[in-house]
Amino acid sequence: MNKFIKLSVGVTLIFLLHMTAYAGKKNILISCSQPDAAIFSNGIKVGNGQAEVVVLSDGCVTINIEKVGYLRVEETICNKKGFPKVPQTKYFELLADPAYNASVQTDMANIDVEIKLNPNRENVESWKILNQVVTSYFDVIEISDRETGYLRTSWNNQNFDNATVRTRLIVKIGTLEPLSYKVKLVSEIGESGTSVKSDHKFAEWDRVLRSYETVIDQIVSRLK
Repeated sequence: MNKFIKLSVGVTLIFLLHMTAYAGKKNILISCSQPDAAIFSNGIKVGNGQAEVVVLSDGCVTINIEKVGYLRVEETICNKKGFPKVPQTKYFELLADPAYNASVQTDMANIDVEIKLNPNRENVESWKILNQVVTSYFDVIEISDRETGYLRTSWNNQNFDNATVRTRLIVKIGTLEPLSYKVKLVSEIGESGTSVKSDHKFAEWDRVLRSYETVIDQIVSRLK
């Protein structure tokens, strides 16, 4: 019987606390400049472009707004003493993502693209042309060895307000008879300000900066 009473009291207290939290709740109408942007409240999607969010008494919610091509928005709003008064409405102006706008999506990023050489051209000449094309896009070639058919540029690093993008080109032998090369345009992204040497802080990116968009096409065209 005593156990039952204790359980009943515990359930009642939880219910009262729950009701108290709802009694002091605040509703906020969240909206943003992009009508199709996804709005999340504490990680749960609550709408696109506009949504009502509930902040319980003595509680907080973290608002996230996301849309491809725009910077991610995050803000925490608390319904507690000592915090700013919870507004009835909250509007967010989404800013364009500079790294996204400076790049293009491509299926040639981070994969080996095989390039067959013109059989009527000397291999030495083909290697020379390859190097000429590469140096028109990259300032520094770290390794260039015609005998092994291996070429690697240094990383080219570009910093944006929201990200750091690094890009390099790697060439290696594909087949010997007939001779072909495999070319890989490596594109990786990390947090803004990340050192180009911090390999563990970068991840493969399925986009390529516009300045390197045509490098593989140029190599293919020149080596035909």
